[in-house]
Amino acid sequence: MSGFSFRLEATAGSARAGTFTTPHGAVNTPAFMPVGTLGTVKALDPEDLVAAGAGMVLANTYHLHLRPGDDVVRDLGGLHRFMAWDRPILTDSGGFQVFSLEGLRSVDEDGVEFRSHIDGSKRRFTPESVIRIQQNLGADVVMQFDHVIPGQSTFDASKDASERSIRWLERCLEEVRAQRSEVDRELLTVESRFPNPDSRQALFPIVQGGIHRDLRRDAARAIMAIDDWQGVAIGGLSVGEAKPDMYAMLEVLHPELPADRPRYLMGVGFPEDLIQGVRRGVDLFDCVAPTRMGRNGTVFSREGRLNIKRAGYRADPRPIDESCDCTVCRRFSRAYLRHLYVSDEILGLRLLSLHNVHFLGSLMRGARAAIQAGGFDAWATEWLDRLASGPEPQT
Repeated sequence: MSGFSFRLEATAGSARAGTFTTPHGAVNTPAFMPVGTLGTVKALDPEDLVAAGAGMVLANTYHLHLRPGDDVVRDLGGLHRFMAWDRPILTDSGGFQVFSLEGLRSVDEDGVEFRSHIDGSKRRFTPESVIRIQQNLGADVVMQFDHVIPGQSTFDASKDASERSIRWLERCLEEVRAQRSEVDRELLTVESRFPNPDSRQALFPIVQGGIHRDLRRDAARAIMAIDDWQGVAIGGLSVGEAKPDMYAMLEVLHPELPADRPRYLMGVGFPEDLIQGVRRGVDLFDCVAPTRMGRNGTVFSREGRLNIKRAGYRADPRPIDESCDCTVCRRFSRAYLRHLYVSDEILGLRLLSLHNVHFLGSLMRGARAAIQAGGFDAWATEWLDRLASGPEPQT
């Protein structure tokens, strides 16, 4: 598919540095994608994200379908124009959100019936409808609809969900092929930046299989036999399983996934997990953690996580992280940030979120530079040792 490519530029063991090119620009990898669930990364302006070095953001299919409606976004020119973001966008399929509606949804082979968390209205997602929603949104990368289950699920439950996800993937691909020309013609009337209809969107499959090595390996092989994908996602991790299990699954999948395609680990965003993921061959990450934690007064630093609410920061003149070059650390003290937070000032939530997003982006840029320079192992070990010895959040 023209318009998408991945160039592998350097490796260090399983770690990779590359460039993922999309119709809306290139993303240097490894990279962290801030999450803009409702078409906005909470508390941050798109210009903030550019200044923080974000190359690609994620938006959520489930939430945007419910509000304001994917048809509204389509009629207003697509998600890039709607949220004033001219760099690449990835939309997830809504699978995680739907399956987290415990007691409000039912699953069958055709899809999932659920009730909106907003108004209780009955809705239904199928592989086909989810693809149509994502085509309306107009993201560069769209995700298959998959069956998400808890991380510690049994072998049988994981096998059932993984095999259903592969069957749903085939239906997603059929829908992409059936609808692409018609939908692209409609969107091109209001969005002229796409080079041609066949390059506008790339469908990523999702490898499931829980924490079971054979299931992960079988899923990867089955998925790669279906099509020549522009990238592959790894799902069903960071959903309750132990971290060593997550790392083990990444090691299983590394030799099974094509080296010339980007690998996206879904829903992972703590610094130590990003480093461990890069060490095991992951290129792209996303998570709500940096903004959610910022809104709750917790920030990332080279010392580990800091709880800005602590009384000990009341008169602390230091920045969050003296080695950080973000605008927050260049301008404001811990004392001031604590004052904003405990005073319920909106600016405090914004600044803490901005620092966290910048921190993860900077961490991945550092990983990329270390891979290219041939010093990744030492860089990763130093970071992981420092993070492990740093302070834990305190009240």
